[in-house]
Amino acid sequence: MSRSRISRLTASLLAGISCTAGAALPTVPAATAESARSIGAAGLLQAGLGLAMVLALIFLCAWAARRFGLQQRGSGRLLKVVSSAMVGQRERVVVVEIGGSWLVLGVAAGQVRALHTMPAENLYEVEAAPAMNGITAAGAFSQKLLESLNHLNKLRKRD
Repeated sequence: MSRSRISRLTASLLAGISCTAGAALPTVPAATAESARSIGAAGLLQAGLGLAMVLALIFLCAWAARRFGLQQRGSGRLLKVVSSAMVGQRERVVVVEIGGSWLVLGVAAGQVRALHTMPAENLYEVEAAPAMNGITAAGAFSQKLLESLNHLNKLRKRD
């Protein structure tokens, strides 16, 4: 047999098989085809809602970062927020460093008032507790705690 004859025979066999296989397969009713389309629409709706939820979450995180001061503090700026504290529902007290001085500002809805002005200090000096006789407040507390524990131990030994 020649090659062209084998290829024609193979093609005719495959065509016959595909025709008989197509006749043996059941047809899909119209209602099933419509439900398949509605599943596709539901999937599209679910994907769209999921995308909307992710975008809403991103905007919520950005709003929270701006609201609670989580954005990066830029160095070299003229104005720098040193500290901030919420006083009420919409009121806050903000310490702002500008030049060589700190401004204590009262910020409310629609208004800002200067409460106090003082020279700028190093943050580490401000956060440290005042020293008493060369001992910081943390050192004084630990010393008092040690004294009270020693006193309790002496009382237990007597009993």
